[in-house]
Amino acid sequence: MNKQILGIAAIGFAVIASATSAQQIPSKKKIFADMELANSYFMKKWPDAGDSVTAKNATGVPITRTSELWTRAVYYEGLMALNEVNPQKKFVDYAVEWGEKHNWSPRGSVDTKNADNQCCGQTYIDLYNLDPKPERIEKIKKCMDLVVATDKNSDWTWVDAIQMGMPIFAKLGAIYKDDPKYYEKMYTMYNHTKTIEGGGLYNTTEHLWWRDKDFVPPYKEPNGANCYWSRGNGWVYAALVRVLSIIPKNAPHRNEYLQTYLEMTKAIAPLQRTDGYWNVSLKDSTHFGGKELTGTALFVYGMAWGINNGLIDKKTYQPIIVKAWNAMEKSSLHPEGFLGFVQGTGKEPKDSQPVSYTNIPDFEDYGLGCYLLAGAELSKLAKK
Repeated sequence: MNKQILGIAAIGFAVIASATSAQQIPSKKKIFADMELANSYFMKKWPDAGDSVTAKNATGVPITRTSELWTRAVYYEGLMALNEVNPQKKFVDYAVEWGEKHNWSPRGSVDTKNADNQCCGQTYIDLYNLDPKPERIEKIKKCMDLVVATDKNSDWTWVDAIQMGMPIFAKLGAIYKDDPKYYEKMYTMYNHTKTIEGGGLYNTTEHLWWRDKDFVPPYKEPNGANCYWSRGNGWVYAALVRVLSIIPKNAPHRNEYLQTYLEMTKAIAPLQRTDGYWNVSLKDSTHFGGKELTGTALFVYGMAWGINNGLIDKKTYQPIIVKAWNAMEKSSLHPEGFLGFVQGTGKEPKDSQPVSYTNIPDFEDYGLGCYLLAGAELSKLAKK
């Protein structure tokens, strides 16, 4: 039935498929080589996993931040995905060192309600699942238990937070199977962002997400279209994939998560640029239009997962993700492993511009994390 839902899209995407069908999916060996190149560059640049990170704030002033912040946490999501498909002790050791340096704690304090500060818990839990030492999960569990205990459901006021926080609830729910509180709180907070925050940040007609209430109409892009930020939609898309990968088939609200994933897939695909990337502004190619890696990588990750799990039509969507991955390999990946065309931190198309092959973003880590997530999922498809 799910294949039928998106199989219909094959007709609408015929032009896209015909334009990309000549491209072949890289070998698993080549995908691994590209991922290793990018990751090795980063690990060599940051030999101490616990080092603080200095980057300029919105006004250009250098600010030093501890490295359990969300940008580094997203990198470790990608590293754990790489380790899943190509296990290496050095990957796990690097992640464990990071967790230990931060005492396996959320950023700031255990009682933080900010999903950006909680995001590191995704990897803490992954490492707990590899080696169930209580200290690895104790603080992030306490943090999320404090969130569950409150009546407030409106902490996720921006869609990025769905990716930062939602998979943590799913991971805890999978470990503590007899306690439904994690799955229920996860849905309540997600539903608030989707249907209540700013009047609902998910457009049920266009099947894309506004980044936060500031971008809900009457706000428009220069061409008159709604403002849908590529990476913001990528965060939600990735979150749905990560949650659906974890929760059981009979989990409450699973069908709704799946339906939104399918709707987003159908909406995202035809917005791909002819060069394989997606613009930072999904509906306005004139508003800082050009190549951008992070949103593109997250869309590859989500579509590859859907193909691998038999949820979307392979003939329709594989050419799209292969074209995108090949574009990133050709146009973003430097010979030494640096990734170009990564939009720095922000919340909309105009932020952290310019985006170019040589421009260094304020944080290099989360772009790599997105790239590794995409490559890891694509490698499973290549294996088949």
